[in-house]
Amino acid sequence: MNWKTITSAIVLCGSAGVAGAVGNLADVTVYDRAQGRTLPVYQYEGRHYVVGKPGNEYQIRVRNRSGVDVLAVMSVDGVNVVSGETANWSQTGYVLGRYQGFDVKGWRKSMERTAAFFFTEHENSYAARSGRPNHVGVIGVAVFRKKPEPEVFIQRDRLSDSRREAPGAGNGAGASAESGAPRAALDGSAATLPAPAPQTAEKSTSLGTGHGRSEASRVTYTSFERATRHPEEVIAIHYDTYSNLVATGVIRAPQIARPTPFPGQFVPDPR
Repeated sequence: MNWKTITSAIVLCGSAGVAGAVGNLADVTVYDRAQGRTLPVYQYEGRHYVVGKPGNEYQIRVRNRSGVDVLAVMSVDGVNVVSGETANWSQTGYVLGRYQGFDVKGWRKSMERTAAFFFTEHENSYAARSGRPNHVGVIGVAVFRKKPEPEVFIQRDRLSDSRREAPGAGNGAGASAESGAPRAALDGSAATLPAPAPQTAEKSTSLGTGHGRSEASRVTYTSFERATRHPEEVIAIHYDTYSNLVATGVIRAPQIARPTPFPGQFVPDPR
C-alpha cells in the first residue's frame, strides 16, 4: 500500500497514577497545556486512564521508539484527527522518523491550521456535535512500521577486482546502494502524515474533546508504505473527570480522617 503523506512542523517530545507514557513501539502521552504538565496515567482492569479538567486545552504527544519510520493513525473520541472521518486504522495519520516525536494539538483543518483540543462536556464534544457520540472519551493511536526498502547489490567480477588493484582504486562506488525519497529531519523540525484516504464502507456528564481555537500548523505531503495490513500496536488512553474516575473505581479516593468521640482517656495540657 502506497500512501501520499503530509509533513508537519512539530515539537519534540523528549501502576496507577505514576506512568505518563503508554506504548512500546511508540510512546503516547497526554499533555495538559493549561497546567503545563503531562497527565499521569492510571491503570484499571487492563485499560489506561487520565484525568481531564473541563476547559483545559491539551495535546497528544507521540514518540517513535524504534529505528525505522512509523505511521501513527490517530483518533480522538472515535474520529480521525486529520481527516475527520469516523476512525479506522486504514486511514491517514502522522509518519515519524526513527526516534522522532511530535505534538498533535488539535483537529487538522487545512494544510496550515488546526483547531485546538480541549476537554469539555460530552454533549459539547466535536464527536457528539457531528452526530457520533458513542465513542467519546478515548484517544487512540494505531502504529505501523514502514515497509523496508529492498537491498540493492553490485555484482563483483574480475574486471572490478582488476580495477581495485589499479593505482587510485578504492574511491569508486561501494558494494551496496541506498534508495528512497528524502525523509523528515530527525531533529523534530518536521513530521509527516498520510493524506486522507477514502472512508471504508452516555454518559451526559462524562468528558469529551471540543473543537477549539484555530492555530498555525503547516504541513506538506510525503509518501509511506505500510509493512503490514494491520497495526503492530494499538494504544488507547481513556479520559474523564476526576469525580467520574473515582466513582467508577479507576482512582481510589483519598482516605479522610474522621473525628472519633473518645480518642484518649485524660485531659492533656493545652499547647
